[in-house]
Amino acid sequence: MDEKLFDITKEPIQVEELVKKVERREAGAITTFIGTVREWTKGKRTVYLKYEAYVPMAIKMLEKIGQEVQAEWPDTKIAVTHRIGKLDISEAAVVIAVSSPHRKAAYQANEYVIERIKQIVPIWKKEHWEDGETWIGDQLENVPYPEGKPRMEEDQG
Repeated sequence: MDEKLFDITKEPIQVEELVKKVERREAGAITTFIGTVREWTKGKRTVYLKYEAYVPMAIKMLEKIGQEVQAEWPDTKIAVTHRIGKLDISEAAVVIAVSSPHRKAAYQANEYVIERIKQIVPIWKKEHWEDGETWIGDQLENVPYPEGKPRMEEDQG
């Protein structure tokens, strides 16, 4: 069965399903990272978030991160699912599972993956607060997207 190791979904993420994708007999460690929607950000109470993505490119970038991980930690296997759409407080926005023969590589690769997602994967979010809403922009929160998403070149292939 060909499992999707990298996915963007509108459905709630099933952590156990991701763990099963990376389980292997030679793995002595499996780490998971679950990025959830927090209630308070910079003193403002968040009511919910809305994530959007350029899905085909987001999946390509997740696959690229997977290749980078393989180059740095060759004995690892990773699976990543990021959710889009409306997410309430405490819901999982992203889940990363990494398996490796030893724990150090699993921890290091897992941290690397979340940092790279924020750097290169075209996913953006709109924060809805008690007193308003705003598009945050890129996931590093240093490039605003006033129109709700980055400008995409029409001839991008």
